[in-house]
Amino acid sequence: MASNSSATVKKLLEQLQGDLRALSMDCKKKYPPVKEAAEFGIVKIKTISAKNDNILGALKERSLEVVQPLLLGCGTKEPKVTLLCLTAIQRLLSHEVVNEVAAVSVVTALWQLMENGLEELKLLQTVLVLLTSNTVVHDEALAKAIVLCFRLHFTKDSITNNTAAATVRQVVTVVFERMVAEEEQHTDANTAGSKVPVQTVSGKRGPASLKPCAKDAYMLFQDLCQLVNADAPFWLVGMTEMTRTFGLELLESVLNTFPQVFLQHAEFAFLLKERVCPLVIKLFSPNIKFRHGSGSQTSPGPGEKPYFPICMRLLRVVSVLIKYFYSLLVTECEIFLSLLVKFLDGDKPQWLRALAVESLHKLCVQPQLLRSFCECYDMKEHSTKVFRDIINALGSFIQSLFLLAGSGASQPAALPAGAAAAAPVVSMQATGVGPGGPNGGITPQPAFEYRGTWIPILNISAQGSTRAVYLELLDKVEAPPVADGYAMSVAFNCLLDLVRGVTCMIEGEMDRCNGTTVAVNAEPSTASSSYSAKQVWEAMIELSWCGLLAALSPLLDASTDEAATESILKAHTSMAAMSGRLSMVTPRDAFITAICKASLPPHYALTAFSTSSSSGTTKVHSIPILLSQPGSPTGECHQQVVAMGQPLSGQVQGTVVLTAKNMQAMRTLLTMAHCHGAVLGSAWHMVLSTLQHLVWILGLKPAPGGLLKPGRAAEGPSTVLTTAVMTDLPVISNMLSRLFESSQYLDDVSLHHLINALCSLSNEAMEMACTNSKEPSLFAVAKLLETGLVNMHRVDVLWRPVTAHLMEVSQHPNMRMREWGAEAVTTLIKEALAFNHSPPLSENQRLQAALLAPLRDLSQTTHADIRQRQLECVLQLLQSQGERLGPGWPLVLGVIGAIRNDQGESLIRTAFQCLQLVVTDFLPIMPSSCLSVVVKVAGSFGIQNQELNISLTSIGLLWNISDYFSRRRETVEKALEQEATAKKEQALIEGNNNQTTKEVEDKGNGREEHDEAQPLFDRLWLTLYSRLGKLCVDPRPAVRKSAGQTLFSTIGVHGILLCQHTWQTVLWQVLFPLLDEVRKAATTADKEKIDSGSRNILIHHSRDTAEKQWAETWVLSLAGIARIFNSRRSLLMSLGDYPKAWGVLLEHIQAAALSCNGEVALAALKSFHEVLQMGLPDAGRDYDSSVEVEMPLWQSPMSLDVSQQAEYPACPLEDKELWWAAWQAWETIGHESTAAYVRSAATISQTLSGFIPSQQYLTALVQSFLALFERVRGRFGPPEMQVLGEVLLGAVSVPVSAEASPFLIPLYGDAALSPLQEAVLATLALLEKTISSGQETMQLMYPAIFEQLLQFTEFSCRPPQFGRLENRTIANGKHNQAEWVVMNYVPFAETALRVVVELYQKAACHKAVVNDMVLEKIVKTLRLPLGLRYGCPSESTWRLAVSSLLSVLSVGLPVARQHTTSARFDLMWPELAGTFRDFLFPACLPPENMSLQEFQENENIDVQVVQLIGSDILSHAHFLPKEFVNQIMSLLNRGSIHSQSASFTEAEVGYRLREEFSKVCFETLLQFSFGGRATCAAEGYISRMALTALLQRAQQLLAAYVEDERLSGSCPLPRQRITEVVFVLKATGTLMESLKKTPAENVDVSMWEQILGLYPSLVACVPCICPEVCLALQQALLPFQDLLTPPPAFLHNGTA
Repeated sequence: MASNSSATVKKLLEQLQGDLRALSMDCKKKYPPVKEAAEFGIVKIKTISAKNDNILGALKERSLEVVQPLLLGCGTKEPKVTLLCLTAIQRLLSHEVVNEVAAVSVVTALWQLMENGLEELKLLQTVLVLLTSNTVVHDEALAKAIVLCFRLHFTKDSITNNTAAATVRQVVTVVFERMVAEEEQHTDANTAGSKVPVQTVSGKRGPASLKPCAKDAYMLFQDLCQLVNADAPFWLVGMTEMTRTFGLELLESVLNTFPQVFLQHAEFAFLLKERVCPLVIKLFSPNIKFRHGSGSQTSPGPGEKPYFPICMRLLRVVSVLIKYFYSLLVTECEIFLSLLVKFLDGDKPQWLRALAVESLHKLCVQPQLLRSFCECYDMKEHSTKVFRDIINALGSFIQSLFLLAGSGASQPAALPAGAAAAAPVVSMQATGVGPGGPNGGITPQPAFEYRGTWIPILNISAQGSTRAVYLELLDKVEAPPVADGYAMSVAFNCLLDLVRGVTCMIEGEMDRCNGTTVAVNAEPSTASSSYSAKQVWEAMIELSWCGLLAALSPLLDASTDEAATESILKAHTSMAAMSGRLSMVTPRDAFITAICKASLPPHYALTAFSTSSSSGTTKVHSIPILLSQPGSPTGECHQQVVAMGQPLSGQVQGTVVLTAKNMQAMRTLLTMAHCHGAVLGSAWHMVLSTLQHLVWILGLKPAPGGLLKPGRAAEGPSTVLTTAVMTDLPVISNMLSRLFESSQYLDDVSLHHLINALCSLSNEAMEMACTNSKEPSLFAVAKLLETGLVNMHRVDVLWRPVTAHLMEVSQHPNMRMREWGAEAVTTLIKEALAFNHSPPLSENQRLQAALLAPLRDLSQTTHADIRQRQLECVLQLLQSQGERLGPGWPLVLGVIGAIRNDQGESLIRTAFQCLQLVVTDFLPIMPSSCLSVVVKVAGSFGIQNQELNISLTSIGLLWNISDYFSRRRETVEKALEQEATAKKEQALIEGNNNQTTKEVEDKGNGREEHDEAQPLFDRLWLTLYSRLGKLCVDPRPAVRKSAGQTLFSTIGVHGILLCQHTWQTVLWQVLFPLLDEVRKAATTADKEKIDSGSRNILIHHSRDTAEKQWAETWVLSLAGIARIFNSRRSLLMSLGDYPKAWGVLLEHIQAAALSCNGEVALAALKSFHEVLQMGLPDAGRDYDSSVEVEMPLWQSPMSLDVSQQAEYPACPLEDKELWWAAWQAWETIGHESTAAYVRSAATISQTLSGFIPSQQYLTALVQSFLALFERVRGRFGPPEMQVLGEVLLGAVSVPVSAEASPFLIPLYGDAALSPLQEAVLATLALLEKTISSGQETMQLMYPAIFEQLLQFTEFSCRPPQFGRLENRTIANGKHNQAEWVVMNYVPFAETALRVVVELYQKAACHKAVVNDMVLEKIVKTLRLPLGLRYGCPSESTWRLAVSSLLSVLSVGLPVARQHTTSARFDLMWPELAGTFRDFLFPACLPPENMSLQEFQENENIDVQVVQLIGSDILSHAHFLPKEFVNQIMSLLNRGSIHSQSASFTEAEVGYRLREEFSKVCFETLLQFSFGGRATCAAEGYISRMALTALLQRAQQLLAAYVEDERLSGSCPLPRQRITEVVFVLKATGTLMESLKKTPAENVDVSMWEQILGLYPSLVACVPCICPEVCLALQQALLPFQDLLTPPPAFLHNGTA
């Protein structure tokens, strides 16, 4: 705007007046009207200046009048005048004193001048002043002015043409600047137009919503689009010609200069979408359809093939559209970008591809734009992945360039002249560099080399900027040739700039997000975006990584320039780091893998990574990389070899080489790991694996502390290093060390990834070491050690994984690797314990336990060298830090005690020396809570079986420890309480429920569960007892015996220190489990004889089998527990579960008593007897529950007075139920041990294979009942009596082994009893005494005692059978056959019989005795020996039986006669009759050697029996059953007739006929037949019965004799038959004489009739030829003479 100062105005007036005067002068002659108008104008100016203060304002109002002369002057078409007028008009315009009307007139005048071709340059200048100085020109005038400029642009004058072109560009710019200025002046209504819906306006009418300037701009831009599209303009009327190139340049200029106009106004945005984009797409059509080589080679045309000027300008327009308007033109920009990607195809012209790659380069240096692409296109569903396609297209473009160059399709060319300064390039011809590479002597240009194809690298632009060459060739009509390497260089820089820009952008945004409180995931990337920032970042990486890797990998392989290689490696590093920061594992690992491959030789890398992949530790991604395929020739041959060495992998044979590029990549890898280790994660494995291979090839070996230094391998013949590499080795070693030193700055998760990778590498090395004999790689182990040492400040984070793996290494078969593992573990342990932790280890028990845990875990190794290192470490710790171990003592002790039987004696001795040192020096200073651990460790040394002396010594240590507990009881208790209180307080603070301390205390040593209610001091004792209990079941007898003695001695001596509750634990967790295990082991022990072997130790035959040795242990254990129950009875009885304990004890005693081992069984009964003595008082002293009573364990019951035994207190201390349980146990023992006698035959065979109890065992069993009975006699009833009887019966029935019979049977004479028999009889005597003095209910057991004694009595004639063992041989296991001998039961049976007689004489009248028919049972029992008589094993038996029968009958018959009315004795009478018959007429004849005196004595006994019959039976016959009396009379009858023996000599006939016996029988018979007048019918019946029996017997004998003699003929009959007949005939005579003497009234008529009936039989004997028979017959017939005349009484009676 012109100045309004007075001087300026004055000057303007003067100039205007001067111009008008000049015009007047020039037109005075030819153009008078012009002269007049000029003069009028001068007057007008003067008038205005005189009348107005605001001269300029007044001039503007009258500007038409002022300018009219000038316009007229222009109409004269005179150059001079026209030039003068135009100059004056410009002066007016520059001072802005022209209004709109005047301006229109000016434009019209200018248009006329243009049509006339006058002053074209001045016209352009005037138009420019007109439009730039003010805004008075609008609408059609403005359009006319612009058309004027366009028309001048197409003149033939080049100056005018160019000036007009510049003017057009400036005018177009001015139009839009006026719009911008207008918008700034009307800010209030600035946004109104953008919200009005826009519709297409035809003709010269623009949108009504736009302001004037904006409408002008709208119409101008619309017509520009129309003109480029070869359509008629709407606003620029009068346009006659227009080129597309110029129109595209104008469009680009407007879009590039005023993007805000289109972004802020919907009308202009509408033009972009509806006019510009379709136009661009339309013009791109030839480029899209064209395929290189398919079109003709004629001059270019728009419909034939791409036209360079159009394509170049279209790409410039597209670049602007994409750069500024992608948000408005989403779909259109997607199309444009897709076109750019397509233009990179190999079938497009090279210049088009160069233009496309330059355009893409402009986009790639704008990371925000790329982000927008990703967000607007790639992240949308069903949309083209523009961002991904761009990168993939660049990769394909690069690969195609390699292929194109290799095929020779392209020719070398230089850059266009205009671009030479921007991108200097040295031609191949000038430098002498050919396709095969550099010539000698000349420094090669940076290039990419692939398969002999050499592509130079051009420096085209600075980093992060673009300097296009072909896009700037606006003056070129034909496409220039593309310089060699230019496209590759642009694409290369494009990739680098893209990586750099994207990563830097994401990193900056991440830093900003991390610096704010807004979460990254919740923060949208833009105001209109629905994605969070993190989602966009991840999408960009995910979409780009694969393409970038595919593009950069061949460049990395083909690069021959160190700088280019470094740039590519940096790009890989940046992408890997950014992927890691975004936790994107796959892209991160892919880029790291590429770096790792570049670090190793190509084929070696493939082999190494395929091995890693097969192990499952590294995921190798499938990436379409052209140059990474095996066998593809690269520039390796031109790489400088710097090292040669042996491969680590066994799959690679021979030697491998490292190039300078490998070393460069290695440094990059180290740098990346050092700087970005926090984000490597699982990729650490690839990184470290690569470093491990490189270190191996370079010959670096581990040194103390984990450092890597050049080893001997580096100096060997297989490793060749250049001087440069030798110099770099210390640097590389330091870089490696710094890498792992920097791990101290990693977060915990990243540190764990590093450790896991090292562990994985170490695992691979261990596997490799197992499969080949090569020296193992110790890289991972060494770096684990180094990592652990530098991270001691957070040792709790890394300790467990590091040490756990080192423990595995320590167990590797390879000695070198194993030693390094152990070295690393022990070094870490020592350093960790010496480190100044905060808080100190003394206050951090958990940490100390964790630090010592690996030392403990080393105990599990099977290698002696590792175990030796462990013990050496323990020894060092004890010596240096023993006083400061504190809570670490349990784990140290656990290490000492972690011994195994497979370890050698030397290791065990070393460990035991450590234990002895601890027990000797450190017991007082270690925490009291560790004393239990010491006990456990000492117990573990007792269990080991390598060294017996150590086991026995460890038991002695346990005894010493128990003494320490006892001596320092108060100190230990106080310390335990203090420690427990402190631990509880710490547990409450830490909130861990008091578990940490317990875990630390018992970790590694096995935890024994203790009740919390137990005192802490008692828990020590329980631990001690439990360890001794385990030793009591050791396989070695010496250890078991020593441990058992120590255990029970310790309990006996120190048991008083235990509380009541602890005693309960001792019972249930120590003693009873001990019994269970011993019992199980003893019952399953081998019976094979133990061979002493080479030990030169003689084993006694009683311990020569494992079974016998375990039996000793069983005996010792059971006796010890029984002793404890007896000695601590008052304490144990106070326990709540004492009945249960009592039951378990009885169960064990019962099981042991029924054991097949005689030693165990007998010891069990001894223990049973001992517990039965509980509470028994001393003799002559009142019972005192507090005094322990001791009595001889095996005092014979026969030595105890029965009355004294009965005076024992019943049960003053224990409940009767407990003793009743003891009785049940005794009952079970008795039944099972004597089962063969009481069981059925079906189960006898099972018994034969079991244990046959000995006499000592049975004696102890019976004797134990004597003590038990005093406890249970209150409940002892008939059922129990029956059980007892069965047991006693079975006990005495057990035979004696033939091996033991010489020691038992010869000692006892005929009258002697065995101890067992004495005990049995004493038991029955005790019972009888108790029953007789007991209540009436107890006296009901009298019959049971009689029954038991009578069973014993039968043994005299019928010895009992124990199963089927009587007099037979059985096989006893593997030993020789042994015979079982039956005991001599005669003395025992006779003694029992005497007791029966004595007892019956006392209790014959007892109701129970009468009701149970005891007399019948006695008679029935005596019938056996009496019936056998001479067949009895002992003659004294039947003699005693006879006397006993007589004694019993003398008492029992009166009782029986008293109960004749009842049926109780009905069965007794026939039994008695049979007994008399069997005895008087025995089936067994007397021995032939019996003397006369003995025979007479026996006959006298028979006479006594007959006399008893007469005096006690027949005299009371009227009270007895008739059948019984009949049987008795028959016996007398038989005795009176036939009483001789069956065989005797002639000389013995006189005394062997038992004549005295026969006489007494006959006399008794006759006495009770005719002895007097029958007083009752019964007596008459007896007489008739006796006579009938006599006569019938005589008649039968006589008839038989006569018949036998007749049949024998002349042969005489046996002597005994003759004697028998003679005796019958004499008896008949005697009968006749007796009848004569008997009063007649006492003889019935029937009797005489029977006598007369005998007469024919006598007569039949007359023919007998035997003289003796004839003589006796005569004497028998003589008495019949008196019967020839009837007696007087008969006649008298007969008359009746």
